[in-house]
Amino acid sequence: MKIALAQLNFIVNHFDYNRAKIAHAIEQVKSKGVDLIVFSELSICGYPPHDLLDREDFVLKSHNSINELAVICKGITAIVGAPSLNTNPKGKLLFNSAYVLSNGIISSIHHKTLLPTYDVFDEYRYFEPNSEFDIITVKGIKIAVTICEDLWDDQPVTSSFARGRLYSKSPMDQLKNLDPELIINIAASPFSYNNADRRKSVFVNNVHRFGIPVIYVNQIGANAELIFDGGSMVLNRKGEILEQLNSFSEEIKIIDTDLLESKAAIKDDGDAEIIRISKIYDALKLGVSDYFNKMGFTKATLGLSGGIDSAVTLAIAADALGSNNLRVLLMPSKYSSQHSIDDAVALAEKLNVKYDLINIQDIFDSFNSGLANIFTGLKEDITEENLQARIRGTLLMALSNKFGHLLLNTSNKSEAAVGYGTLYGDMNGALSVLGDVYKTDVYKLASYINRNEEIIPINTIIKPPSAELRPDQKDSDSLPEYDLLDRILFSYIEEQKDPDTIIAEGFDKAIVLKTVRLVNINEYKRFQAPPILRVSSKAFGFGRRMPLVARW
Repeated sequence: MKIALAQLNFIVNHFDYNRAKIAHAIEQVKSKGVDLIVFSELSICGYPPHDLLDREDFVLKSHNSINELAVICKGITAIVGAPSLNTNPKGKLLFNSAYVLSNGIISSIHHKTLLPTYDVFDEYRYFEPNSEFDIITVKGIKIAVTICEDLWDDQPVTSSFARGRLYSKSPMDQLKNLDPELIINIAASPFSYNNADRRKSVFVNNVHRFGIPVIYVNQIGANAELIFDGGSMVLNRKGEILEQLNSFSEEIKIIDTDLLESKAAIKDDGDAEIIRISKIYDALKLGVSDYFNKMGFTKATLGLSGGIDSAVTLAIAADALGSNNLRVLLMPSKYSSQHSIDDAVALAEKLNVKYDLINIQDIFDSFNSGLANIFTGLKEDITEENLQARIRGTLLMALSNKFGHLLLNTSNKSEAAVGYGTLYGDMNGALSVLGDVYKTDVYKLASYINRNEEIIPINTIIKPPSAELRPDQKDSDSLPEYDLLDRILFSYIEEQKDPDTIIAEGFDKAIVLKTVRLVNINEYKRFQAPPILRVSSKAFGFGRRMPLVARW
């Protein structure tokens, strides 16, 4: 039997677009003798639809779109993800379902059993868990149809305060009794650079548990914070990966089930760290591109300081949107070094990005003059530093309003974690590109961008990081060195270790306690930050919900 894995990029709530894309793929592979084509989870409506699922018109459009697709499924079977109504008067109104379309009709509907409610997922808010199990038969092959989390019931235990078995039952424990010969898993599984191996192990472990080959079809594309990388794959009954589709790009791959046992397994190759950084780059590029394209925007701006963060953000934006769609501001003050201005100009010219230079010193002096009577006798402090940041934020928003350029925020995760940023100043923006990237990885991204030629000036990369808001200022005046800070932050945020555990691992007690305190007391700042492109397993945003009012 020939099966097509359709790894496509859908738009939430754009039914005409999604339906046409699915229909085109069906017609495309039908002419190649494909028997079954498989699409991703909730593909007809896009994932995640959030509270659109509470709207009757949204669900009706989804249902009508599925019916239209069923009509063209003659001579081919398609599995398409969509919400379906729960006809039982008890329980949630909807199921998260996989529709099987064949012979011009909806031949069966299979519901998701395991509904995740951790991290970025909140599916039990909308969906009823499945309690009935059945398989389908296509070309004489019995297939168990599962949806994403349905194969994630047994996960590695990452700490003493964690469960590997999050659910009381396993769908495959039920489905295996029906003797399936193949497992198909349709998914909307977001990318995270420190979770890729875990995803592979989930599918390998399922093969080992049940002795059944697995076909996994994931969507690609970015919908606000969430970035989906695809990486759809085919595993034989030994748990070997025979095919893996490209990451961060649309692809339709046709496989022959008769060759599952004879085909050689693919092998991982290349430097693991380079691969990790390259995937972060590709994820951020796709995140920026889809954020603009799916909302109908084309142009962006940002403040280009000559520092590493704005340089990396600009390089990604130029790659994602095109240099002709960017216009940036250089906004030096008396504290800005000439080499930072030169570096910013060099980068803008290298990328062929239009730039304007506005010296903010006169504006800053005017603010200080206006506040002089109130501040009489008081020393300059962070107030004056924040004034500069807010002047720059205001100028950037003025350019955004006047010319229709969305403002990209350039803050990194290290800064966001410890509150090293100014509300209504350098925290402004419609989208935070690097808000889930630690500073040490920002430097690695810069090196990756320069892998073939010098794009980002080398001086930007090697000079000590500084906000340049006071004389001879350096980030290390207020923060530990980033190599140390980022390791503590990763332990506390991604690994969710408590301070005592981190200290016991050899980190200085005073530095750990200060870092953790800064993370905790700056939750109110992050609550007001722009949406952050998620590339880790624990990004700031709706995947990490901490109380704003709490005693730390």
